[in-house]
Amino acid sequence: MYFCYLDESGTPQLGAQTSHFILIGLAIPAVAWHEKDKRVNAIKARYSLKDVEVHTGFIARRFFEQEHITGFDNLDSLQRRAAVKTERDKSLIKAAATKSVDRLKALKKAYAKTTDYVHLTHKQRRRLLCDLADEIDSWNDVRLFGEAVDKTAVAPGTDVFEKSFEQLISRFHTFLSKREAERINRGGSTTAKSVENYGLLIEDNNETVAKNITALMRRFHIQGTLWAKVDRIIETPLFVDSSLTSMVQMADLCAYATRRYFEHNETDLFDRIAGRFDKANQKVVGLRHYVGAKVCKCKVCAAHRGLMRKI
Repeated sequence: MYFCYLDESGTPQLGAQTSHFILIGLAIPAVAWHEKDKRVNAIKARYSLKDVEVHTGFIARRFFEQEHITGFDNLDSLQRRAAVKTERDKSLIKAAATKSVDRLKALKKAYAKTTDYVHLTHKQRRRLLCDLADEIDSWNDVRLFGEAVDKTAVAPGTDVFEKSFEQLISRFHTFLSKREAERINRGGSTTAKSVENYGLLIEDNNETVAKNITALMRRFHIQGTLWAKVDRIIETPLFVDSSLTSMVQMADLCAYATRRYFEHNETDLFDRIAGRFDKANQKVVGLRHYVGAKVCKCKVCAAHRGLMRKI
């Protein structure tokens, strides 16, 4: 039995905000979940983030208030928090004085999302993300599945999320079927299906997304995807609070790392987790970079074609 944690990075709407949309599935054997959760929480605790959600996009940002504080690196955690709060209060007062409602709203949102991390320098936050990515890379029993869509290559009217979800489901299902075949070849029962070869999807609880992918999954259970009958993924996805579920947070990290690679050629985080994308006969099959009719020479496209042995 595998739990596959889903998360996305970028926006699926064509022409909006990001050039790419990324959907990632992090598949973990159910029997190994507890140990992996424990290891992730141990890393978070080293950075004084016990019971705090790791939201990679906000952690990776520069906090400009820190750069305005003299000797910030030499302060202890309490002093850093106090100093950042002072700087942020000044910014909020200034925004309120200019009567810029949008600016004030944006600042409040950004500060609320990052307040748990202000005791860490930018270098420490990057180190945290690298440590978590290295931890994921060490999980040899885990597989990543992903679809990276270059939205400039997509025809108008295409539902990017639906197409990405169908691709990911097909790859996860193929992996589960492959595991079943391996079990039988090792002498396992051919009459009783092993529970280790079924999968369950787990997603961050977002009401809009929940309705969409629940409907999609029901359809796939009835008629299958374009590529496969879906009989190894049970139920519709479960929806959880990402702030309380470390593995959704790790899927978020993988999705962020993948998007930053395609949009900005940032390799530090991506190269650390890339080895976990599913492979078949040394060919990368777990991740596709959709570029339409374009010719793409990125290492993911090369690996997908089997021209490179690893990414």
